[in-house]
Amino acid sequence: MEDQFLLFHGTPSSDTTYLLETVENGSARLATHTEIDQKLGGTAAQIMLCGHTHIPRIVETLQKSLIVNPGSVGLPAYEDTTPEHHVMEAGSHHARYAILEHKNGTWQAELIAVDYDYQQAAAQARKNGHLDWEYSLQTGRIIPTQSGMEKVFV
Repeated sequence: MEDQFLLFHGTPSSDTTYLLETVENGSARLATHTEIDQKLGGTAAQIMLCGHTHIPRIVETLQKSLIVNPGSVGLPAYEDTTPEHHVMEAGSHHARYAILEHKNGTWQAELIAVDYDYQQAAAQARKNGHLDWEYSLQTGRIIPTQSGMEKVFV
């Protein structure tokens, strides 16, 4: 049971580095197995729980570790400048969490999205002068003109 679980924010060695995403050309994409292995730096556990990106994901490594990012409760989209300018968007206002279950000798993860009073949270963000957070809480996206990046909405 030792080394079964490992919990960290970004990666095992950095709170500010994305584990499951790679940022390039202003966008974030799912990191390759090689990129994830490099960011793990030899760290291993059956189940690894991470966050930081606010994007819900379940990824299995080549070594059969299960990595789970449950997503976010309260900030489904944001803009960042590290390692370069980019946006992270969950695409909806839902609060997110994950359920881990050990069944028949293997771990399973389920990502859950639930509704909550996001309008109240958005109103509080507006009251506090955070119009960007208000929009994010309502839509799961950043304000299109906020980043200066062209966005096409269908």
